Amino acid sequence: MRRIIKGNEPNSLTQHRKQRHSNYDNYADKDDLRVSTHTEQRGICCYCLGYIAPITGYMKIEHFKSQAEYPDFQLKYHNILGACMGNERQPKKVQHCDTFKGDGELSFNPADRRRSIQNMIWYSSDGTIGSENHSLSEELNSGLNLNIPKLINNRAAALTAFQAGLSKFKGQLKIETIRKMINDWNGDSHNDDLQPYCQVVVFWLQKKLNRLRA
Repeated sequence: MRRIIKGNEPNSLTQHRKQRHSNYDNYADKDDLRVSTHTEQRGICCYCLGYIAPITGYMKIEHFKSQAEYPDFQLKYHNILGACMGNERQPKKVQHCDTFKGDGELSFNPADRRRSIQNMIWYSSDGTIGSENHSLSEELNSGLNLNIPKLINNRAAALTAFQAGLSKFKGQLKIETIRKMINDWNGDSHNDDLQPYCQVVVFWLQKKLNRLRA
């Protein structure tokens, strides 16, 4: 996960909420939510950071607080995120993200303005994700199932591919170069979509930077 900065909600959602008996099911312009959340998240899933596209079948509209348990939040834009398909229709043990979560509750919202969730998360070189915060670690595993083999392998592959491209530096990365790479992978230096699983590379680079500055 990484922090999501929510922007303005789609006008269609604002207008729909003004109607009598409005709810999420009778909201006809759900594609507007796909586009807006995809833009805010810069092309990656709110939970696993895998690829999403603002098209039905390539992403899901996630209610952080579930519609079943919190009906008053179903049309609140701050409660709406964009998630990957999460191995939908596959056995529960290989599902992840919103598909695995279902109506379950999480306490760590990537759109929480009070904290940058990525600073609470670590990645090992084999692609495992975790946190020193016990509650967050539980939610990454038991709440979102983010350490299934598929996701571990995807994160490891992203890091390995990045490291392979460093051969031109012959092991002599300068602090300025690492900082630029962090800004690029974090999306601070551009407005384009982010690379899937970008945070595993950012985490590795930040550790390398910290060692050089020590």
